[in-house]
Amino acid sequence: MPRIGAEPARRRSLIDAALATIGEHGSLDVSVKEIAGRAGMSPALAFHYFGDKDEIILQTMRHLLREFSSEVTARLRQADSPRQRVEAIIDASFSVSQFDRKTIAAWLVFYLHACSSPPAARLFQVYARRLHSNLVDALRPLVGEESVIAAADTLGALIDGLYVRHALRADGPDAGEARRICMACLDRHLSEHAVGGVQ
Repeated sequence: MPRIGAEPARRRSLIDAALATIGEHGSLDVSVKEIAGRAGMSPALAFHYFGDKDEIILQTMRHLLREFSSEVTARLRQADSPRQRVEAIIDASFSVSQFDRKTIAAWLVFYLHACSSPPAARLFQVYARRLHSNLVDALRPLVGEESVIAAADTLGALIDGLYVRHALRADGPDAGEARRICMACLDRHLSEHAVGGVQ
């Protein structure tokens, strides 16, 4: 019988193991036995905590999305201007917790999984809506109502696209470069649509 109080730590260990294993394989073609072994526990215990591999995958996706949301929230709290709010979202997108090789690979695998899994697709819809909403709120004072949707769509697509590009880099992801590309895009929007010099 599992030790009382051990469940949260063991569930987190399984999620971390799933993230690392999926990221290394670059696919969902991994077994519960592999994930459990990496977490230092038996497959039976993994099934006890999650039920099946699909649930491990969904919980791993939820974990990544919660981490991203927490990162965005923490950075937005420190922002003192509209531009800093946009920069906070960009910085959170390319933070250490999100933008390393294994995590990027896992994100891409999960994107593909969402094409055939309605529960996974719903999780990505939540992510997309939150990213869009955060960008719209941050950009509105900078570019105005007429341009804000286009600006948010462009930056959101750029962030997602940079994950794909950097996943394929032989030398690994470069968060600084990704950030510079997004900032250049932001600067172009501001040069064309800035509202009353607000920054």
